[in-house]
Amino acid sequence: MASTLTRHHLLCLYSPKPNPLSFKSQSQSPIRNPNLSFRLRTTVLKSSPQKRASTSIETPPQDPKPAETPPPRVDPVPPSFSSRLRPLRDGIKVDELALEILSIALPAALALAADPIASLVDSAFVGHLGSVELAAVGVSVSVFNLVSKLFNVPLLNITTSFVAEEQALISKAAKDSEMDKGEHRGKVLLPSVSTSLALAASIGIAEAVALSFGSGFLMNIMGIPADSPMRVPAEQFLTWRAFGAPPIVIALAAQGTFRGFKDTKTPLYAIGKLQHASLSLSLSFSLSLSFYICAGNLLNALLDPILIFLFGIGIGGAAIATVISEYLIAFILLWELNGKVLLISPNIDGRKVASYLKSGGLLIGRTLAVLVTMTLATSMAAREGPIPMAGHQICIQVWLAVSLLTDALALAGQALLASGYSQGNYEQSRQVIYRVLQIGLVSGIALAVILFLGFGAFSSLFTADVEVLAIAWSGILFVAGSQPMNALAFVLDGLYYGVSDFGYAAYSMVLVGLISSMYLLVAAPAFGLAGVWSGLFLFMTLRVVAGIWRLGSKSGPWKMVWSEMKQESE
Repeated sequence: MASTLTRHHLLCLYSPKPNPLSFKSQSQSPIRNPNLSFRLRTTVLKSSPQKRASTSIETPPQDPKPAETPPPRVDPVPPSFSSRLRPLRDGIKVDELALEILSIALPAALALAADPIASLVDSAFVGHLGSVELAAVGVSVSVFNLVSKLFNVPLLNITTSFVAEEQALISKAAKDSEMDKGEHRGKVLLPSVSTSLALAASIGIAEAVALSFGSGFLMNIMGIPADSPMRVPAEQFLTWRAFGAPPIVIALAAQGTFRGFKDTKTPLYAIGKLQHASLSLSLSFSLSLSFYICAGNLLNALLDPILIFLFGIGIGGAAIATVISEYLIAFILLWELNGKVLLISPNIDGRKVASYLKSGGLLIGRTLAVLVTMTLATSMAAREGPIPMAGHQICIQVWLAVSLLTDALALAGQALLASGYSQGNYEQSRQVIYRVLQIGLVSGIALAVILFLGFGAFSSLFTADVEVLAIAWSGILFVAGSQPMNALAFVLDGLYYGVSDFGYAAYSMVLVGLISSMYLLVAAPAFGLAGVWSGLFLFMTLRVVAGIWRLGSKSGPWKMVWSEMKQESE
């Protein structure tokens, strides 16, 4: 009986399936999977002793029929979606991967905050001119984002993914061939970088022309009639703001390159030459604040009161101050990037240009769906009048500025996932997915709590108008309560881009934007700003639902990510 019990235990330990044939095949094979045997061994220890003893007595050692007795419970094959995301329920572990994600995300969060902070500074100063001027800035900024980000966001994300993939493959090739490290200390030639910068310059000039000469037409699209008090200041702000389009696009292309290198400190600490990866964070801090955040946004904050109030330019002064700061930011980033890579390639890679255009076309469709939904929300709010629009402008600026802080996690996940996926390291890819989702959810909850407690004091910085502040305060549930959902939505976007799943990212966003836009058209006229805000919350929620469903699928690039889990369970 003792020998029978021992043999049956060994059969349980080496069998991954409840199929009777699997017991037989495994018993004839001397090969074992140590990872599987460890997991199954743990499961056997949890089984009841009585059940194992009775089964061993009734089963002959050579008879295959014992397999009819239910074996120890194992994960289903293929693994279910819940089992794939099981590490999410295990809690956040401060391990090496988590620290690497944070080391990329924290500097990126400050860099990402640059443009929203500039908009917040402009809104804060313009708000003291009056509610009409504040509402006009809100409309103009929405139009500017619609035109500029239609191309800027795809270019940024594609550059990050392509540079990360190229850099990972170059590093792997260098290790495999044991090349001299001294050859990599100078400038390197990456076709994706020079292609990205060339496209950025062309796109920026085209955007400037379109925004400058088409401001009146764009105001009509936004539903601002010619006799509206918001029309003249909105056109004035947009016309001046258009001159900042070229440096914005070029700066975003440079940022995408640094992010592809997993270097988010340079856009933040843009002082001193780039050294090796051993450059410590303490050295970066010892180099003082960055030109990117400090010089750019500080210059904007200094010029705003001078141009708006001292020189009497008014709302146009806010736009001019922002444009000047954007040119300074672009110059600093290009200066730093020039020390690391060749900005101009001697040869144009036609295949790289085609890859940009193909992937860019998909992401332009995706970005268009996002911007149309956001612009529709602004347009519906503007139809409520200057006072409600001013309150909406405060809410939406805070909402975007705080939400985009969690987008830094998406950038970290995108760079790390692209690096691991391009090298076939799918185990690392899965760990990156688990970690960024965990950290993203916790960050969203923390931001929600902070906004619930401090939104009242923060909104008072924009205006002293009691009516506007009352409307802004009524949106606290939208601004703060949606932060966890926003965090997950941005993180999932980064995961799409990390595996170049641009097709699904585009098509799913078009569907989500269509549903949300239809809701806005119905809810906003009926419920006013509450309908607008609920429509934006629905928009973010549907993005999360689409992303979670995609992670659980086995199609497209995700088939390779989860393939090893299936093999381990067989």
